[in-house]
Amino acid sequence: MYTSATSIRAMACPRQRSSMRGEESSMRAQVAPLHQPRLSRTPVVIRSSKKVQASAQPASKGASASSASSAPKSTPKISAEEARELYRDMFLGREFEEMCAQMYYRGKMFGFVHLYSGQEAVSTGVIKACLKKHDFVSSTYRDHVHAISKGVSSKKVMAELFGKKTGVCRGQGGSMHMFDKEHGLLGGYAFIGEGIPVGVGAAFTSAYTRRVLGEEDHDAVAVNFFGDGTCNVGQFYESLNMASLYKLPVIFVVENNKWAIGMSHARATSTSSLADSEPWIYKKGEAFGMPGVHVDGMDVLKVREVAMEAVARARRGDGPTLIECETYRFRGHSLADPDELRDPKEKEHYASRDPIPRMKEYMLKNGLATEAEIKEIEKDVVAEVEDAVEFADESPKPDMSQLLENVFADPKGFGIGPDGQYRYMQPGFTSGTAAVLK
Repeated sequence: MYTSATSIRAMACPRQRSSMRGEESSMRAQVAPLHQPRLSRTPVVIRSSKKVQASAQPASKGASASSASSAPKSTPKISAEEARELYRDMFLGREFEEMCAQMYYRGKMFGFVHLYSGQEAVSTGVIKACLKKHDFVSSTYRDHVHAISKGVSSKKVMAELFGKKTGVCRGQGGSMHMFDKEHGLLGGYAFIGEGIPVGVGAAFTSAYTRRVLGEEDHDAVAVNFFGDGTCNVGQFYESLNMASLYKLPVIFVVENNKWAIGMSHARATSTSSLADSEPWIYKKGEAFGMPGVHVDGMDVLKVREVAMEAVARARRGDGPTLIECETYRFRGHSLADPDELRDPKEKEHYASRDPIPRMKEYMLKNGLATEAEIKEIEKDVVAEVEDAVEFADESPKPDMSQLLENVFADPKGFGIGPDGQYRYMQPGFTSGTAAVLK
């Protein structure tokens, strides 16, 4: 039996009520056709809040949780079944990650482990709420929860973190390199920006299949996840350009958690215009002729609404969208990070906006679930995570025969000898005297 991550989460993320951010204006613009100059002078911006009535956030500026709960019920824009599915996915992501922290400090995991705690509304609001199994997701080194939201078994993800043969990559990928062809997970990437061109390539394949090969029912979209620090590297801009040029079915999702390891976003990135006081990332979309969207990444329903529109645009063939989700990680950059650089007041502010209790409050207020039903969901998730740990712990380690797999383009010409055995097992291999086939 392992300690439930719920108690750890309470310690890592103290929830203190604070007033929510004020409402922001909403503007939209059309995207010019391919190969034509952008004609619209309207900023391509959708700054979330007013129109999103399904938000789990109190409606008025400065409204407290108690006043929000006493307000009359609004008509939810989500069914009870959908709401419970989103809540379960977020709670599973948090419970899984906090359990990873336990296992890491117990020596069950090795290397760098980057947790997603606090950012669950982004993964759930985009992947779980909007994508189909045949759609693609390109992730980062913070990829565990993206994999789970896409449908990969929590047991296989945990086993991969344990370096076991039953893992999603048979123990060869580890924390930062989750990949699953069946669920369209294109991989996690240790270096920032690496996965963005891969996701654009998947989107190009989808567009080519539909436009050139004539498969009209092929509507797969690709979603690239990356952080604010990635928006200052070349792959980001090159990918935006190609995606816009060919009107590819791809969505760029910036998980702006305000910190690139230990560097504040405000210190590392310049503003997009002289009139800006903050370095908004979503405004970079307009330069490439695509909608740029800023959304509260701590509100799963707001993320869901924006993502649904972006995915619908992509499936229609209207091209890419850039979404900036303002979110926050509740732990350090990785489990090796003591997290001493961020202001405690900043951490408390975002902890008070934890997306999970906000969604719970919304469900209760709108009659989408009862306390008992929510507790049952949480109980089921805790059991699933404990089963995943048990499965990973008891799983076998990878066979030595896996060592050279996926390394050589032609393993039969170099990696495997005439007797069918791997050459690294032959005498003289390490000294370079083993026989090599011509």
